[in-house]
Amino acid sequence: MQAIILGSAAGGGVPQWNCRCPICAMAWAGDRRVLPRTQSSLAVSPDGERWLLVNASPDIRQQFFATPALHPRHGLRHSPVEAVLLTNGDVDHVAGLLTLREGQPFRLHATRSILDSISANRVFDVMAAGIVTRSEVALDEPFWPVPGLSVTLFAVPGKVPLWLEDGTPEIGAETETTVGAMIAANGRRLAYVPGCARVTDGLKRRLSGVDALLFDGTVLADDDLIRAGVGTKTGWRMGHVPMTGEGGAIAALADTDLGRRIFVHINNTNPVLVEESPARREVEAAGWTVAHDGLTLSL
Repeated sequence: MQAIILGSAAGGGVPQWNCRCPICAMAWAGDRRVLPRTQSSLAVSPDGERWLLVNASPDIRQQFFATPALHPRHGLRHSPVEAVLLTNGDVDHVAGLLTLREGQPFRLHATRSILDSISANRVFDVMAAGIVTRSEVALDEPFWPVPGLSVTLFAVPGKVPLWLEDGTPEIGAETETTVGAMIAANGRRLAYVPGCARVTDGLKRRLSGVDALLFDGTVLADDDLIRAGVGTKTGWRMGHVPMTGEGGAIAALADTDLGRRIFVHINNTNPVLVEESPARREVEAAGWTVAHDGLTLSL
């Protein structure tokens, strides 16, 4: 199984278009310690020929251009991407669907709740029904979006997308609105969980034994945005568990049997984005990799 992290950042990417927080300012200045990153998405294949796109980032065209394995290869119209899977309805995971409208057939997989959020916004009808088939996926039931590639979706603690919030949202509920994906091929398993509000015992049991875990790395500490001076929301309020601290991903998953541990969906305010920083060294010393765009796994 091959996996390519097309986009490793959270919403807005790094640097964000209008941000001069300390980390974005470094990126704007061309400081090599901060790699630019595009918004969250993943490509997975059982054979290097047929690909599943997991989440359609607003940066998807740029990501495809940077990834030769996803370039069109045959005739006037072609794509190695045969299916798209959504893990939630966040803008940074669905806006790229608007780019995938150029008459290319594929199947769009998601839970009923996520598909309903797409259907409620008619702008997504640019994916013509006769070309793009929308396929409802039930939790905890395997399906095969690409021959040779099995996927099982499972609920993780989360919240509804920001653009669907109405009043005070429920945070941490395990529903169809935020899911993880267990992806398997050729005897190997990869778990993709780009959004998660907390690590539960049930989630730890689910993840145990995977060959690679790509996990929510939005914030280092719960108050990252507040410390950076660019926001008032905590990681918890945004539906994201911090990397560090009591109940953070590193501590919570320390005793779980995992292969590679990789943080994805990293917010522009997260200090781990700075190479050789104390935060980066802390995370790496705990056995985790901080993802960058183009990071490729062969499992």
